[in-house]
Amino acid sequence: MAPAGTAIVSLIFFLVSLSAITNVKSCTVGDRNALLAFRSSLVESQFGIFKTWRGTDCCKSWYGVHCDPTTKRVTEISLRGESPESSVPTLEKMGRSGYMTGVISPAICKLDRLSTIIIADWKAISGKIPTCITTLSFLRVLDLVGNQFSGPIPYNIGRLHRLTVLNFADNQINGVIPSSIVQMSSLMHLDLRSNKITGEIPTEFGNLKMLSRALLSRNLLSGSIPSSISKIYRLADLDLSVNQLSGTIPESFGRMPVLSTLNLDMNKISGQIPTTLLSGSGLSILNLSRNALEGKIPDVFGERSYFTALDLSYNNLKGPIPKSLSSASYVGHLDLSHNHLCGPIPTGSPFNHLEASSFMNNDCLCGSPLKRCT
Repeated sequence: MAPAGTAIVSLIFFLVSLSAITNVKSCTVGDRNALLAFRSSLVESQFGIFKTWRGTDCCKSWYGVHCDPTTKRVTEISLRGESPESSVPTLEKMGRSGYMTGVISPAICKLDRLSTIIIADWKAISGKIPTCITTLSFLRVLDLVGNQFSGPIPYNIGRLHRLTVLNFADNQINGVIPSSIVQMSSLMHLDLRSNKITGEIPTEFGNLKMLSRALLSRNLLSGSIPSSISKIYRLADLDLSVNQLSGTIPESFGRMPVLSTLNLDMNKISGQIPTTLLSGSGLSILNLSRNALEGKIPDVFGERSYFTALDLSYNNLKGPIPKSLSSASYVGHLDLSHNHLCGPIPTGSPFNHLEASSFMNNDCLCGSPLKRCT
């Protein structure tokens, strides 16, 4: 009888537990209070989205709030200030640009089942990013683009091992890129563009094995470009433009299997152009303009060279334009202006569709579309 009695007790306990789960009809009091504290630190009057945050059930009709259908725990806050297809409550204002002021309250960290935080393109949300945000272990998307956040990136951001998207672009963030960022083993999209971030790119940046986009342009980054980046097998888009980076371009960049866009323009990069970047590495957009590159343009173009845009302007490049450029599979936009190139411009494709601006301000280039060679 004892085993049977134990089984009956277990069954009753299971049914009670199941009933407790299935009878969850609204969000928890803790989650609701955390959302209300989060709302109290923000002001938005154009769309009136917070007017929908009424009643006891924050899982029902609270704009931008999403919950787990079983547990009714809040799993997502998604508030975008610019989205032409967003269903903001004030329908006649759809497609317009939103405006929100205030700060992000640390109360958001009490929503410990959050997987997505999107508070994007509100233009005037300011203050620091709460450091406690790194305790949200379920977080997969953190998107704060297009605001006025200042202060540093939380130093222990690397604790967010499940994060796949980190977007802090278009803010006023300063300080350095935390070294812990290289511990984010699931990170696929990193966007820190247009901030005031200083210091060097972490040496072990290449540990971000899942990364497909790394956008760090328009900051104050200095030092050399870590060669470890070339170990990121999935990286397709690397933008380090408009910084203060120096040193040379790692030759290994030209051997990255899926890298298709490389923007290094407007830095202080010196040395010669690695031959691997031009000989058919898979790059389709390569911008090395406005640096201090020197030497000759490598004469290594071939059938595997396919560039929708190739910009080498405003450097210290010398010598002739490589004749092998005529054998490239495709070259759309080409800019070799403001260098020290000399000699006749090759004929045929792609030169027969380029304008004089592609070759201006060199030492002694001649031939169509410039003046005739004598």
